[in-house]
Amino acid sequence: MATTETTGLTVQAREPDGSRSARRLRREGKVLGVVYGGGQDPVAFQVDARTLRQALAHSGALIDLTIEGSASTPVVVKEHDRHPVTGATVHLDLLRVRLDVAIQATVVLDLLGVDDAPGVKEGGVLEQVTHELTIEALPTEIPDSLEHHVAEMQIGDTITLDALTAPAGVKLVDDPETVIATLSPPRLQLEEEPEIEEETELVAEGEAGEGAAAEPAGGEDEAGDGE
Repeated sequence: MATTETTGLTVQAREPDGSRSARRLRREGKVLGVVYGGGQDPVAFQVDARTLRQALAHSGALIDLTIEGSASTPVVVKEHDRHPVTGATVHLDLLRVRLDVAIQATVVLDLLGVDDAPGVKEGGVLEQVTHELTIEALPTEIPDSLEHHVAEMQIGDTITLDALTAPAGVKLVDDPETVIATLSPPRLQLEEEPEIEEETELVAEGEAGEGAAAEPAGGEDEAGDGE
């Protein structure tokens, strides 16, 4: 669904002065960022990590940004860098926008009805190939996410982007042939053949070993007969 709700976020402007200062601020629980676009100069800022986390958790695509001492302006998140281990935000790029001009944005794609798909019930493996999509819309019409139902998927089915229907006012920008999801045969069936081959090899090796052990016994009998 599209959203017209905005969340306010107040940050403090800062003067970039090297990586040592950036590391110190992050140790103090600050997230660093920059806001740009809108025909204005870029502004570096810092914000308390908890404040930012709360704002992002309760916001739609649009954020009402206030840099202390300045008037608020609508922005969207352009880049959101996270720590590879903790997942915590380490840097944020915000883009100033006009509410009457369409922009491109990245939104999450959620697949619904996965467990109800006949192919999944038969043991098939449903893989979501594409998790994010690029759209174009007015800032106030950017949805939090896009949804697509896959409850009818059978084993062997493939869904591409052209099967999705975008909400009113939203345009899908990616290639219509982009693969969204696939439903493959049960993996157990694919793993059975190698296991059977291994068992056959073990049986064959066992039979060969028994034959080799029997030969010396036969040779001793023949020698005994000769004596």
